[in-house]
Amino acid sequence: MKQPRGTVDSAEARWLATLRPSRIREVQGGRLAWTRVDLLDIEEGGARALRDALEVFGVQVTYVPVGQPRHLIAALGGDPGPAPRPVAPYVIIACHGDEGRILIPELAPEMARFQPFNGELGPAEVRAHVELPGSVVILTGCDTGDPELVDAFLDAGASACVAPSGAPFGYASVFAPLFLFYELTERRTLREAVAHLRAHDEELSMWHLHTRSEPGGTRDP
Repeated sequence: MKQPRGTVDSAEARWLATLRPSRIREVQGGRLAWTRVDLLDIEEGGARALRDALEVFGVQVTYVPVGQPRHLIAALGGDPGPAPRPVAPYVIIACHGDEGRILIPELAPEMARFQPFNGELGPAEVRAHVELPGSVVILTGCDTGDPELVDAFLDAGASACVAPSGAPFGYASVFAPLFLFYELTERRTLREAVAHLRAHDEELSMWHLHTRSEPGGTRDP
């Protein structure tokens, strides 16, 4: 009798259960990935390396190079087309930031006039264009942990937002999401993963977890 697709033989299941607990066991058992990530690359520089590393962790990554604001809106659930693309459970926005804004390369006037905004994605733009039903948003840019920007993503439906409160140096912004997904692959909760990240060193301690689990939102200390 043909074994149903995606099932694991009982002997294999018993063997996998003897190994160190990890979400990667699901991939070893036949799944293509244990979760999905939308990786939005806004000329950050390290996103391609991050993509390759996440795939080693058994994560299915949709890499989205962002060349204009309309690309960003479409990737963040704001595309009203006949078949809008579903947003992944995790969204990483690899970007540069400044004073609570995600910076977007400015376009020439000929193209900019067709865009809903130009140059930056701030709280007002997030609230006007973004829909993230339950996704966890991870930001890498400087000052993207600004309370107003974080609140805007939570108001847009994100279940949590992880972002730096200060200005991390460049390669810390690549390591932070990679560290988080190592922890998540090892079956830690998001809160535990962020706590371990923050405890790693002073540079990474600027990343905080923000949620709406309580009125007014919460932030890890």
